[in-house]
Amino acid sequence: MRRWIKVSVAAAMVLGVAGYAAEPSVRDWMLAGSACGGALPRDVVERLTPDGAHLESEESRRTEALGSYECVLSVGGDEVRDSRLLEMEAHTRRDDRDRELFSAFPQDGFSAQYPLPGGLPGFVDQYGGIDLLLPCPGLGEDDEGRRAELLVRTWMGRDTLSGVPGAAYRAVVALANSASDELGCEGEPLAEYEGDAVPPRPGDEPRTVPVARAKGTTCAWAAGAGLPDSGGWRLAAGMNDAAPTGRCTLRGPAAGTGSGSDSVLTFVAWYGDWSNRLVFEDSAGGFRSMTATARCDGQAANFALGGSGDVPGVGAADRRRMLKRFAQDQVDRRDCSDLRFRF
Repeated sequence: MRRWIKVSVAAAMVLGVAGYAAEPSVRDWMLAGSACGGALPRDVVERLTPDGAHLESEESRRTEALGSYECVLSVGGDEVRDSRLLEMEAHTRRDDRDRELFSAFPQDGFSAQYPLPGGLPGFVDQYGGIDLLLPCPGLGEDDEGRRAELLVRTWMGRDTLSGVPGAAYRAVVALANSASDELGCEGEPLAEYEGDAVPPRPGDEPRTVPVARAKGTTCAWAAGAGLPDSGGWRLAAGMNDAAPTGRCTLRGPAAGTGSGSDSVLTFVAWYGDWSNRLVFEDSAGGFRSMTATARCDGQAANFALGGSGDVPGVGAADRRRMLKRFAQDQVDRRDCSDLRFRF
């Protein structure tokens, strides 16, 4: 069991200052307190550190001219496969933010994503990165009148104990608040995360509920979507009203006898002008012809329907009707305007 949070003062007297500082448990304590500008709670770092591992190094770098800040905390040990405990990058320049967001959806706007708990303003991308988008009132507006924002992306190493309840999200919130301070955002800090959720890993299947129970979710519109009564349709609610993207996924019966694959209808929303660059193509051959646009908080919003091309009992008119319900629900939730459909 790790004991480095409770360091004995008596040990310092016996070992001497130099020897004391060289003790692995003391080094852990010191690095945990200094990493990322001292932003990380020591108990959170301890909970994330793999059993049998020790902290090796920390590095932070701010490039004020580029509006960027990054930090890395590394671990070492005989059983450690990935020296990275956690890594964070933060960007305030619009081009950098757009590039990073776009990279989460390469060539396909429907790349995997997962919602964050507790209304945190972000999402988990297909690579396992935890992405937060925060306002930066201290940096004013750009030349086109868009408000400044901060994108913070955090990754956990393969060996990081990110499955410890609440620890990873506590670390992510602390890092985002620190990056906001470092880059002069002057925004309201995020409240400390107090839940026990753990981040999904790439490839994890989202939890589903029967569509009849959609009313208690962020995809409540699906309860009255008019899906066929038979087939046991289920919903994966992946929306977060504060995030720059989210989805509602409906899974139903297989498209044909012996096909072995469920029918899937995926409704996705992307907020911000960066989303205008998404291709909305489907590498698996599904349909992508039904989209919608709106204006939300002074920027573009894009909505689209994707999924398997043949859904029993759900024709083109049904898909158009459901996309309208989804997009209108999103527009109402976020007080958007100028909703237009492209069928």
